[in-house]
Formats: sequence, C-alpha cells, structure tokens
Amino acid sequence: MEIDPDASLTRQASRELAAGGALAQRIPGFSERRVQRDMAEQVAQAITDSATLLVEAGTGTGKTMAYLLPAVLSGKRTVVSTGTKNLQDQLYQRDLPRLLEALGMPVRTALLKGRANYLCRYRLKLAAEQPGTDSARILSLRQFMEASASGELADYGKLADQDPLRPRVTSTADNCLGTRCPDYDDCFVFAARRRALDADLVVVNHHLLFADFAVREAGFSEILPGAEIVIVDEAHQLPDLAASAFGQRLSTRQLSELSRDARRCCVAFETPAASDTLQRLADLCAALESELGALEGRTAWQRLRLQTGVESLIGDTAKTLEALAALLDAMADDEERRRLAERCREQLTVLAAFVDRDPPEGTAPHGVDGGLEPDDSAVTEMVRWAEPLGWGGALCASPADISAAYRRAASGHPGAWIYVSATLSVNGRFDLFRGQLGLAAETRECVLPPVFDYESQCRLWVPAALPAPGGDQHTRALLRTVLPALEASDGGAFLLMTTHRAVKEAAALLRADGRFPLFVQSEDDRARLLRGFSEAGNGVLIGAASFWEGVDVPGNALRMVIIDKLPFAPPDDPVVEARRERIERDGGNAFMDYQLPQAILALRQGVGRLIRSESDRGLLVLGDPRVRSARYGAKVLRALPAMPQLEATEEAVAFAQQLHPGASP
Repeated sequence: MEIDPDASLTRQASRELAAGGALAQRIPGFSERRVQRDMAEQVAQAITDSATLLVEAGTGTGKTMAYLLPAVLSGKRTVVSTGTKNLQDQLYQRDLPRLLEALGMPVRTALLKGRANYLCRYRLKLAAEQPGTDSARILSLRQFMEASASGELADYGKLADQDPLRPRVTSTADNCLGTRCPDYDDCFVFAARRRALDADLVVVNHHLLFADFAVREAGFSEILPGAEIVIVDEAHQLPDLAASAFGQRLSTRQLSELSRDARRCCVAFETPAASDTLQRLADLCAALESELGALEGRTAWQRLRLQTGVESLIGDTAKTLEALAALLDAMADDEERRRLAERCREQLTVLAAFVDRDPPEGTAPHGVDGGLEPDDSAVTEMVRWAEPLGWGGALCASPADISAAYRRAASGHPGAWIYVSATLSVNGRFDLFRGQLGLAAETRECVLPPVFDYESQCRLWVPAALPAPGGDQHTRALLRTVLPALEASDGGAFLLMTTHRAVKEAAALLRADGRFPLFVQSEDDRARLLRGFSEAGNGVLIGAASFWEGVDVPGNALRMVIIDKLPFAPPDDPVVEARRERIERDGGNAFMDYQLPQAILALRQGVGRLIRSESDRGLLVLGDPRVRSARYGAKVLRALPAMPQLEATEEAVAFAQQLHPGASP
C-alpha cells in the first residue's frame, strides 16, 4: 500500500476503513462501518497531537482495527496493552496479521507475556536434579527447551496454568537471578524482551504494563521508553489493577515457594539451626494458609487482627525470615543463596508495611509484588487487608488513592495515550475513570453509539414483587420467578451472580430441579465450562465476577442473561471503605460519586454478554427491585442500551418462547 505523504493520518485511516479501502479489498467479509471510521479518526487525531483519548466503543464497533490501523499508518513505535493473555493472542495472531497483510506494510511486531509463560532454563535444571514423580515430564520439557526458539509454554501445550510443576520450571520476579543467572544469555524471558525492544509494535497485557512502570526487575529492560503511542484496551480494568500495582502484596504461595527453595539450597549445609528454622517457616506457612484461606473475601486488617491469630503468626513469620536471612548470609557462596537472602528481606518489608511498622534495618525499600512508589501524600493513607487466594491467601497494603501515583507514572512516558473499553463512562460522563487514574480534565473523550439494534434485538425484564437483595429468600424467589421464562427458551442462559455464595445456592436449586445442563463456576475450568455451555445449546451457566466480562458466546447458544442484583461492592470491603471515607472527607457523596457509578459500569459489563452480533436476540433479566423503587433506579436504566421493558411474567415468557431454538423465525 502506498502512503500518501500529503494526506493527514486522520484521512488515511478513515479512507482505508471505507468501502473501497485496503481492508475491504483484502480482508474477506470486511464491510464499512461508520462508527469504526469515526473511532479511527479520533484515534488518529490523538496520535497526531500526542494527546490522551478515552474511547467507549461497544461490541461490534470493530475497535481493534480502529486503533491498530492509525497506529500502524503513523509509523510510530506503539505498545498495545490488553486485559488477558487470550486477548493478547487474538490480537497478535489474528487481528494484527490480517491488518498488516491488507496494508502490505513491513512492521516489526512482538508479543510479550509474563514470566510464568516462559520456560526457565535454570529452574528446569534444578527441577531435573530433584527426585520425584515428574521425571518423565521434566525430560519432555528439556527436549522442548532444546527445540524451542521462544520457550513459550503455550507452544508446549501440556502444562496447565494450575499444574504444580509449572512454578518449578518457570521464574518469578522473586526467584529470578537476573543478570547473575548462569543461563542469562540464553534466557527466554530476556530474549522475548529484547525482541520487544526491537519491534515497532509490541503487544503486552496490563500486568506487564504496570511491571514496566515499576522498573523493578534487575537486568530486564523497560518496554515503554521510546514508545510514542500507548493503547490500553479493556481499560476499565486499570483502576483495580493499579490499586494492587501501586501497593505491596505477599501471598502464602510466595512464602511457601521461598521455604521450598531455601530447603533445597540448604541441603549441603544441614545444621540443627537451619533445620529448625526451615521447619518453623514451613509450619508458619501452613498456619497462614489455613487462616487466610478461610476468609470469605477481603478483610480489613483491623478486623482480622481482632478475630484471628494472624497477627501473632505474622510476627513469628517475620522473626523466622530474619533468622533464615542470617543463615543464608553465612553460607552465601553462590548467587541463588544470595537471592534467597534478598527474598527473605523483601518479604519482611511487605510484612512490615502490612502491620504498619518500620521494616528491619537493611531490608529492601520495595517489597514483593510492589515497587511502584506512591507520592508522599498517598503514603500516609494506606489500606491494609487480607484476602483468600488459591489454597491460602495474601496480605495486601495499598494507597487509598492511586490517582497521583498513576498520573506520575504515566506522565513519565510522553506521547499519545489511548484508553479503550466498552464501559468507561456512566451516562456519557468519564468522571469516575478520569478521577481514579488522575487524568487531566482536558483529556479527550469519545462515546460511540451502539452498533446493534437493541430496540429490536433485546427485551429487559425487571420482575415485580421480588424480595430485597441480600435477604435469605432473594435467590430462591428470583429462580422461582424466572423459571417459566427459562423453560420457554429451553435454557441457553447465563445466571450472573454477585457473590460466590449465591452461585452455590442457585446451582443447588437448579440441580434439584434437574431440567437443564448446569455449568457452574469453580466446578471446572472456565474455558471448558464455556465450551460445554455452547455445545449443550440448552445449558445454564452460573458464575460470579469472572464471567461478567471477557466472555463471548455469539449466536443462539446464549439467549438470556439473568443478573441477580446490582453489583455494588460489599460495603465492608476495606478498599471501598477507604475510598468512601476519602470522598466524604473531601466533600463529595460517596454513594453517588463512587459506589453507584462503579456498580453501573460492572452491570454494563454483565449486560454486554448478551448481544454479540447483529443476528443475536436475547432477554435480559435484572432481579433487583431497587431499579423500580430507588431514586437512583432511573439512572441505572438510562445507562443501559435502550430496549423495550417487559412488565408482566407472561410477556417475558412469550418473548422467551420466540428465542427457543425450535421457534419459527
């Protein structure tokens, strides 16, 4: 394709997305969409002006091509950050190659994932030296290592994310030796980062974006410096991710891995003192796993210390880590033992931050899963909590307000910043998102109209006479009310719940009913649940937070979405409490300025599961009577796509019958 040097980037981008443009000519099935061209023009102008742009673009807009095309045409170095590894793969392996082939432009591209996706040569060798039942798989991995150019475990294909062998053969920021590693020159992670540095366009995920802000991995170069364009897709995830990235976090898994690595390294220096210290650390890890794993959600430190024995366990763990660090210092004749001593002190730093004490003398200034230093105004207001995670849990400390820290980090990388999501605004206003990230008031904003015809494709039903959410009878009453519509449509429904307790209750009730194949969160892998649901045709998938977004089931397999209630964050969530207090102290209204907008954005994500193509039709059920009775109910309804609202159960059943796979068109 010939680039017209006299045409503006805005005109070029719009022209190539038009009916006679390069994409229509060379990509089968591509058709012009005015809304896609509008978005591309906005992105192109922001790139030209090195401006910050917020774009809300719903499903069907073609947003990926709308931001990739002007970025590629600009010739500027670009970093694209997505929400998940699956989205990374889709963008890098499908969307980007199709675009570059259509344009006929030579662009160097790179895909960069987190460390856990790449085989670690050094740790694989260590694993091979340990006796165990995984010898055959380790041999297979060594053969893969010798033949692989990238070392990416997705290419190996036989090691699930939760496989206990995976952490033994991959590295983390904790245990990586960096430039001191004997295999550093052949490191797959280092090679992937080097390719990224040499590329014109790099695809990363949000966790890597924040890790790049942190610059805390010794020996690994940054990705953002030199980038003139940063595009953040699924940008609605950033505020929550930033709360973790700008704080500190220590999981029981990290403690257990340190304990296991130290035991392996100390075998040659077995002494009574070393044995006692290692056994004590292992016992404390197990005790912390038991305490934190029993929590039902985020629990504020002040409540936790009064209700459990965690405070005593943390104190004993800190003393044991100090003792272990001293033992390792005394025997530190190789790089791994030196790194283990550093890990002990880093974990001590996080424990000190969690209990609000000064870290022991000589410890690192930044702790595990931290490293992004908030500004001085945020340091004095930290939120501390514990939460369940995997088999155990995690201790977390984060600034109550991350806006200043994010603004400072992003401003260190000048250029065009493009934030894109289907849910960034509330009733057309971006105030919440801008405020959470500290973005300037003059930031450009663009809300694109919906592509789909919700007026004809959708119906909304808010059942009358349901009990108030939160009561013991709400889930039972909701299912009893919607069951006739479920029967009329022959299943094909997502039941999106706001708590895991409600997921279990709904699953038990529908399982006793026995009319539909059930696919229940936590009973199987997410990908298998979605595949089984799509193939069943008449299934009911019951899920909580992780199924409210990033799930795409186009076609008739999904014809009803039932949402149990407005997804307000739990009022006793320590992060929510801290933000509410801060807003009220500054003279704002915490409910109207924060809690309600957050709930509306989360609701819109759930609603967005229903209509994924121009031919989809569906029934949206919102089982929260507050939408009818509360003063804010009208604001909630205005934030949803405009669609006819059904009043009576009979109307809902009649519409659901039209959705039945056997119904006449």
